[in-house]
Amino acid sequence: MTRTSVVPLHTPSCTLNNRRRTNGKLVNGNDHTRSQENTEKKEQRASFMAWTADDVLHVAKFHWVPCLFGLGLLFFMGVEYTLRMVPSSSAPFDIGFVVTSPLHRLLAARPDLNTLLAALNTVFVGMQTMYILWTWLIEGRPRATISALFMFTCRGILGYSTQLPLPQGFLGSGVDFPVGNVSFFLFFSGHVAGSVIASLDMRRMQRWELAWTFDVLNVLQAVRLLGTRGHYTIDLAVGVGAGILFDSLAGKYEESKRKSAIPAILL
Repeated sequence: MTRTSVVPLHTPSCTLNNRRRTNGKLVNGNDHTRSQENTEKKEQRASFMAWTADDVLHVAKFHWVPCLFGLGLLFFMGVEYTLRMVPSSSAPFDIGFVVTSPLHRLLAARPDLNTLLAALNTVFVGMQTMYILWTWLIEGRPRATISALFMFTCRGILGYSTQLPLPQGFLGSGVDFPVGNVSFFLFFSGHVAGSVIASLDMRRMQRWELAWTFDVLNVLQAVRLLGTRGHYTIDLAVGVGAGILFDSLAGKYEESKRKSAIPAILL
């Protein structure tokens, strides 16, 4: 005769591992509930309190670019707090002018070379203009043209708002753009921004060789502008950013117009 074992049924009781909380939820003493409690506690804590050594190593390994920028932030904070400011009676300090001092002396001693480089730079500006207009008038893609219109209008507003003094030692040329040694806004560089706008459009169309050609010519253009003291370094750097920014804004503008045109077509 076999004996069957009877498993006793236990009713829940109020114990230390099985108690009701003030919010009415039953807290069981198993691992699953503890895990839920730990998760809730982590959600209530500040994010950094949950960091581990592995998290820090992961950031250093997979996000090394922001880490480098973080170190750069600390470095330049130290530089900014210890650097003596340039007196108002002195010329502005420009590291690009320091680096291109040999080129500046060469162009000052060789006016014919300066004129030749200025003419070549004007040709390059004409190439930018022709390409940007070509994309709109011939290919029917107005994004680059819209971007250039945004950029040059903003450049005019900023250039007029804060008119920087012409750098000392400026080497002008009658064939440089704008042609005729006329006045121009220093901030920011329309030469550089226009080239960036054209290069970005070339990349969208997968015209890689032409885009790289424009990039190389843009770098040479920037070096020449520094060597002739036609722009400050900050003008050129912001010119790059302006080209990228206004190309993006022109893209958003086109996208907004396409979305607004859809309801009109449906109607």
